[in-house]
Amino acid sequence: MEVKVVRNVLDVNAKMAAENRRFFAENGIFVLNVMSSPGSGKTTILEKTLTRIMPEIQSAVIVGDICTTNDADRLSISGAPVVQINTDEFGGDCHLAAHVIENAARQIDLAGLDLLIVENVGNLVCPAEFDIGEDARVVVLSVAEGEDKSVKYPLMFRECQACLLNKTDLLPYLDYDLEKARQYIDQVHPGMSVFETSAKTGEGLDSWISWIRERVAEKAGLQQQA
Repeated sequence: MEVKVVRNVLDVNAKMAAENRRFFAENGIFVLNVMSSPGSGKTTILEKTLTRIMPEIQSAVIVGDICTTNDADRLSISGAPVVQINTDEFGGDCHLAAHVIENAARQIDLAGLDLLIVENVGNLVCPAEFDIGEDARVVVLSVAEGEDKSVKYPLMFRECQACLLNKTDLLPYLDYDLEKARQYIDQVHPGMSVFETSAKTGEGLDSWISWIRERVAEKAGLQQQA
């Protein structure tokens, strides 16, 4: 019975995600779902990313957290529209589901928007299970978390198209093997795009932002052809 309940939840979510995907495609918006464990540095990465791409790439952000507007407050400084979702209002969910993304997206003026970033709730498990209608998924992994997270939480890395190995400025102070981390990632998701980044120093941000630009341009091109 429990398995049937879980399957029903995922089926309903998948239908809503498909509707979201059609809605975003009609508006020519590239949707990026950014996931990580708490403390990976993804909010700081997004701060630096928005600073670099705005206003060339018109962007908006949906932020998911169980409580507080701390991350949304930080990201709004970029000038991008930001909508906060606090999941404590509906049980403290550890992920964002498709229907809450649909509600949040309709609070944003989508006219002229190129990119919608969803900063998911900090968790390496649940968010990977829920399609929200995004075009791509990215996982941010702090080097302070160890090399083996991709093999411990394989679904997250299988479902994502790119991984940011973040906080590389800490490497001189850690017993961390970057090559081993990359090998583990390739074991779970061969050929996955991996960026070694530091939000503090700016290392790796050029390559990461080029990756975003290419995908936003590709989505815009498809919209023009439609």
